[in-house]
Amino acid sequence: MQRLERVERVVVLALDGVYPFELGIPARILGAADGRYEVVTCTVDGGPVRTNADFSITVEHGPEVLATADTVVITAVSPSTITPELPDAVTAALARIRPGTRVVSICTGAFVLAAAGLLTGRRATTHWKLAGLFGRMYPEIDLDPDVLFVEDGPVLTSAGAAAGVDVCLHLVRADHGSELANAVARNCVVPPFREGGQAQYVEQPVPDLGCAGTAATRTWAMERLGDPLTLGDLAGHARMSLRTFARRFNEEVGLSPGRWLIQQRVARARHLLESTDLPVDQVAGEVGFATSASLRQHLHAAIGVSPQTYRRTFRTTC
Repeated sequence: MQRLERVERVVVLALDGVYPFELGIPARILGAADGRYEVVTCTVDGGPVRTNADFSITVEHGPEVLATADTVVITAVSPSTITPELPDAVTAALARIRPGTRVVSICTGAFVLAAAGLLTGRRATTHWKLAGLFGRMYPEIDLDPDVLFVEDGPVLTSAGAAAGVDVCLHLVRADHGSELANAVARNCVVPPFREGGQAQYVEQPVPDLGCAGTAATRTWAMERLGDPLTLGDLAGHARMSLRTFARRFNEEVGLSPGRWLIQQRVARARHLLESTDLPVDQVAGEVGFATSASLRQHLHAAIGVSPQTYRRTFRTTC
């Protein structure tokens, strides 16, 4: 008999100055997760809110639905609306959230969580352009401006705009495994996991258009993760010197080639642990780690658990 999955209620709070694109991300991504989530949208008073575009929006719910949420999402708002203290109506709305509820912010939504005290003592992120302002306003928060999203206990923060897609796919992956998250990504025509962090999007000089990039070599390497690839192998495929390849790779991806390879091998290992019965030793070999001990070390560094624990937690069962 197929196991019945509990439907999780996700409540999205639309605040004054909301960005329409970010507001639609939870419904689009989580709504494609095979009926596992119910996504509803509310405002602090049940009335319309103005967006940062040339229109306002009307939603079906008021703040009372926040008390029914398993997950609450605070979406991005216009930087012009950011203040150290929240309006009374926003504070009252957030007070309805039950203790232990998972809370997620997209982009500048992190400022709302910070002002509400929900990020105090936690690690967080927001859009890289506003990292300086965030750090000055909330020095007690451990801000990491180089990542696409941060998960610190039940609170998740994400970077600008499309990073909302990344964090919502992460929710699906954490709740239901990589197979469903990958299916959602394919359905929405987005990558299931983006390489690197915000560093690749920070404004910097445009590379010489006559220079080749490293994308083709990354594709080549992804097809050979089981091989003992070296920096020399990668640079040789790209027809660059070691120094030039390492510099250009970091400019494009925001990671060193070595860190990127480990990241891809861990991601592939997680997929195999979820979707196959291969022994851990064989999984390690399939993804290019020399031993199962090496796989355990890198998996634990990435997500804090052993391969066996990860498999027991995330292996899809019926």
